[in-house]
Parts: sequence; C-alpha cells; structure tokens
Amino acid sequence: MILTILITILIILIIGVTIFVRRVNKVTPEQPPVEIADDCCGSHAVCERDSLLSQTDQIIYFDDEELDQLQGIPSEDYTETQITMLENVFYTLREQDVAGWIRSIQLRNIDLPEDIRDQALLIVAERREHTLEEWNKNNSK
Repeated sequence: MILTILITILIILIIGVTIFVRRVNKVTPEQPPVEIADDCCGSHAVCERDSLLSQTDQIIYFDDEELDQLQGIPSEDYTETQITMLENVFYTLREQDVAGWIRSIQLRNIDLPEDIRDQALLIVAERREHTLEEWNKNNSK
C-alpha cells in the first residue's frame, strides 16, 4: 500500500516537473535589435546584400586576392596552408560581408572546404532570418 502511494507521488512529481520545464522553455528571451547595414535600402524582405545569387558577373574582392591561386582545385586537395589562407580570410570578414564573399568565391571558381562553407551558410541564413523578422516587424504596423 505504501509502495503504491510512493509510486503515485513519484509519477505526479515527474508530470509536474515536465509541465514546469515545458512552460519555462516556452518563454523566450528578448533578442537584441538587429543591425541593418547602411547600404541596405530596406525595401526588400531579404536584403539583396544577403543574397547568395549574383546579380552580375562582377567579382568583388575582400582583400583576398591570394585565394585566386585556389581556382579550380577541389577542396579535398587543399593543403593545410591553403585551408589556413581561406580560414584567415573567412574569420576576418564582417558578418554582413559573408554572402558577398561567397558570391565572389563562386564567381572565381574557388571550392570552399565543407566546414567553412557550412559556417558561412549558417551566418547568411541567420542574417536573412533576422532581417526578415525585422522587416516583418517594421511593416506590420
């Protein structure tokens, strides 16, 4: 009899904790305001600056002319030195320049290693999401 009561109390406790944790997780902290680039016109839901599609064939360099030596080489064949060159450029980019840099790399026929490409695409996706949220917030008034 006492064992049944203890098991019932334990089950009720587990259910209570589960409900409490779910309610706490539903509360999301406020996110800091999103900075919109000065050169973004604000008339598009997603800034063209954050687009990975090139509007022109014009190559824009990000102080990374040395990467041109990687043209046409598959990323699996890069040496450690070549990967370090790519990382040095990537990790010094401003967040708002990542999409443009990816476009530049594509136009220059440079293959990005998978880990750098994944990180770059994550940054672009996050910027796009934040910009879209900000645009929706400003245009829903």
